[in-house]
Amino acid sequence: MKVTLIGIDLAKNIFQVCGVNQAGKSVFNRSIKRAQLLTFLRTYPYATIAMEACSGSNYWGRELLSLGHDVKLIPPQHVKPFVKGNKNDRNDAFAICEAAQRPNMIFVQPRTLPQVDIIITHRIRERRIRIRTALTNQIRGLLSEYGIALPKGRNPLNLLLPELLEDASNQLTTIARQYMRELMEELRAINVAIGSLEKDIKLQARTHPDAKRLMGIRGVAEIIATAAVSFAGDGSGYHGARHFSANLGLVPKEFSSGGKQKLGGITKRGNSYLRRQLIQGAWSIIRYASKSNDRISVWALKVIERRGKQKAAVAIANKLARIIWAMLFHRSEYRPC
Repeated sequence: MKVTLIGIDLAKNIFQVCGVNQAGKSVFNRSIKRAQLLTFLRTYPYATIAMEACSGSNYWGRELLSLGHDVKLIPPQHVKPFVKGNKNDRNDAFAICEAAQRPNMIFVQPRTLPQVDIIITHRIRERRIRIRTALTNQIRGLLSEYGIALPKGRNPLNLLLPELLEDASNQLTTIARQYMRELMEELRAINVAIGSLEKDIKLQARTHPDAKRLMGIRGVAEIIATAAVSFAGDGSGYHGARHFSANLGLVPKEFSSGGKQKLGGITKRGNSYLRRQLIQGAWSIIRYASKSNDRISVWALKVIERRGKQKAAVAIANKLARIIWAMLFHRSEYRPC
């Protein structure tokens, strides 16, 4: 029987591959080694390939697209309801096929290599920022044991810590000074590493045409522009601007029943990193809105007057997301007025 759809449960070395016919009946469900996967799939040139959007799926998606296959990546949370019986590789592969045949299923596109290059820069930067935050908190906590309290913020810590280590009048012991000096050097190294990544992000923003256009939007700088390009691509993977903002978790939760609609706070689904950056961009608009006369600032002031700054920040982030999608999809320039 002709195989029309193949579901692959990705792994490191041994992949589970399930093929179904047009009626959705399983034709084969077998394990295949990594080195043999592409050779095996070449025997089914007209089959659609479905996989979960997970680690390695972008690589395999690009490889299969180059072979002429139609590739569908499915978010893992949409596959889980179709797993029948016990969880194992065979059932997971068949569940991917089941999910891929649903008419209203949401698919994502494999990221291109330039997108991957940008996104790994952001991910490494995000991890190093978490390390820096943990390190600064530890330094402050340890200093408090010696009766030393520093002002808030990274800059006071960076400026005052060397002075504390040279000040013989405080209660820091010899051992404490030794460890604090090591922590200070560690903090300096992580600051240099983060600064290097931010320089790379600025270079990527200047050289990528889509990111360069997005930076014309008020509240959007290098970090938001490159993160949006790496996540959304050309925007064709979304039905519209609202679909893109919903994918970032910037739309209200809904608790509706019996014809009564009830909306709550935002869903906070999808890409939390880009959502946080958009909200930071929204706060930069709010900060200078009273001194600006562009459309977003004027609109922001009206929202602030009605709903307050906190809700206005989310509303502005939602608007920024929709503008970003429209510019990526239509390949247009931003018109501030």
